[in-house]
Parts: sequence; structure tokens; C-alpha cells
Amino acid sequence: MPNKPTVHYIPSNPPKREKRVGIYCRVSTNSMEQLQSLTAQVSHLTRLTATVPQWLLSDVYIDIATSKTGSSRKGFNRMLEDCRSHKLEIVITKNISRFGRDTVEILETFNQLKTFGVRIIFEQEELDTENTDCDLMVAIIESIAQAENESRSENIRMGIKYRAAAGTSKLYDRKCYGYKHDEDGHLVIDEKTAKNVKLIFDLYLGGQSVIGIIKELEKQKILSPTGKAKWCKRTIDVMLSNEKYTGNVELLKSGKSEVHYLASGNNPAIISKESFKAVQIEKAQRSNVIKDGNERKRKSEKYSSKRNIINDYVL
Repeated sequence: MPNKPTVHYIPSNPPKREKRVGIYCRVSTNSMEQLQSLTAQVSHLTRLTATVPQWLLSDVYIDIATSKTGSSRKGFNRMLEDCRSHKLEIVITKNISRFGRDTVEILETFNQLKTFGVRIIFEQEELDTENTDCDLMVAIIESIAQAENESRSENIRMGIKYRAAAGTSKLYDRKCYGYKHDEDGHLVIDEKTAKNVKLIFDLYLGGQSVIGIIKELEKQKILSPTGKAKWCKRTIDVMLSNEKYTGNVELLKSGKSEVHYLASGNNPAIISKESFKAVQIEKAQRSNVIKDGNERKRKSEKYSSKRNIINDYVL
């Protein structure tokens, strides 16, 4: 009986990895949570690339936005240059929001890569330029980006409200003229400029108009909050209405907000509450605009800056 031949299994050659793929990942801050998200993005997309036999991972492009780098996107720009140089044939990213900071930037980049002949894949949305009509892709990108922007804006507003209610909002300690920050970031009086705040309130209660106050400040060579010799009328108006000078801070106080928050004794006072209230009353009396029903009309008389009302109030 003849011997059985020995049979050897010869597998077919694996497909050549010839499609050069670039992975793009971005996070908005360098916090620990965001860095962990970045690691997860890179790991997931690397594994995804490895599952396609024809794909060859060419490079990973990363951007981390920080206060130091600002809006610079070195990884993103390097990726575009490699696409332009035909070093990449496919770009894959987690989702549309990671690809660009706004809809305009996303669509501009989309059109550029389309010109370079580069295929784009948004993994989370399951969008792929290879099997999606271009016009439809643009419409989808616009609608998704708009929805994400609205969601992000709502989250920001909710975050501001939550921190305001909890008393942890940094807006309570936002610096204004007359104050500076201590080493812990809290407001303390800046004696050098606080005396100018007192002077402005005293001049106003002494009968000076805003223009008159500006002339006096410039006469005394007192520089504006921006360090300029010329003061702006609006700067004086805002200062005279800023309740922070009394030590109180109100957040989210606007017609659009359902609620607002008051932090009493938030910071040391430069102006007494009595003086501040007197200024608000005087501003209302000096206003040349009155409300008549639903109409706003101008008074016939104009305010005279010669009037001295310093004795009208108990300070």
C-alpha cells in the first residue's frame, strides 16, 4: 500500500497594508480628566485602525489646548501638511467636535481634504466620505455641529449657575478698578487706585457730571484703568453703578436670567452702601430719559452740573 503524501497548509499572503492612515485627537484642556480622555481616544482609534488589514497607521496627531498655547493647533496643522504632501490617504478622528473648534473651521478643513483626495472618517457619528454624498456630508456636519454647540452653551450656562449658587464661582472675585488679587485669588483693596474710586463718587455726589469728573481726573493726571491719560465716559458710568465697591456682588442679574445670586460681604468695601445708594438715586434724577407707559421720552429740562447736592444725603 503506497504511503500517504504529507500535506502542508500554505496560507494565502496577507493583504498588503498600503492605505496610510492618520489619527487626529484633540482635548480642550490639560486637566487630568481630559488627558485620560486623550489617551482613550488614541488607544481606541489605534485598535480600530489595526482591525482593517489594508490600513497602515502612519502617524498620530495630537492637540492639547492650554492657556500657554492658546488657539495654536500644531498637530492639526502638521496633519494638514501631511495630507497636502500626500503622506496620508485616510484621516480618522473620534467625532466632529474633536475635528474642529467651530462649524466654519470643520467645513473649511473638510473641503481642503476633499481637494487633496483624502478620505475622512468620523468614528462616533459613523460618517465616512467614501460612502457618503458630499453635499449630504456637509449638511450632516452643519446640523451636528450646531446641536453640539447649543448643548455645550447650555452646559456652560448651567455650570455658571451651579457655581454661582454654590458660592464657588470665580466671577465673584473678578477684579475691577480699585481692587487687586491676593495670593489666594481673593479681592483686596488696592489703596493706590481705591482713592480714585472714592474721588469719582465724591465728585458725582458733589454735583459734577460724568464729563466734569473726566475733566477733573485728567486735570489731576490720574490715568484710566487701562493706563491711558484719556478717560472714557462709559468707564465712569460703569464704576458708579458697580455694587462691588460696597462689598456685595450680584451674578446673573439680567432680564434674560430667571434668578440671580447676591454674595454679601464678598470683598472689602471702598464705598459705603449709603453713598452708593445716593449715587443711584442721583443718577436716576439726572437721567434725561423718562418712561411714559410703553414709550421712552426725553425730559425737557437738562441736568445742570452746577447743582451741589452733597448736603442732600447723609453719608
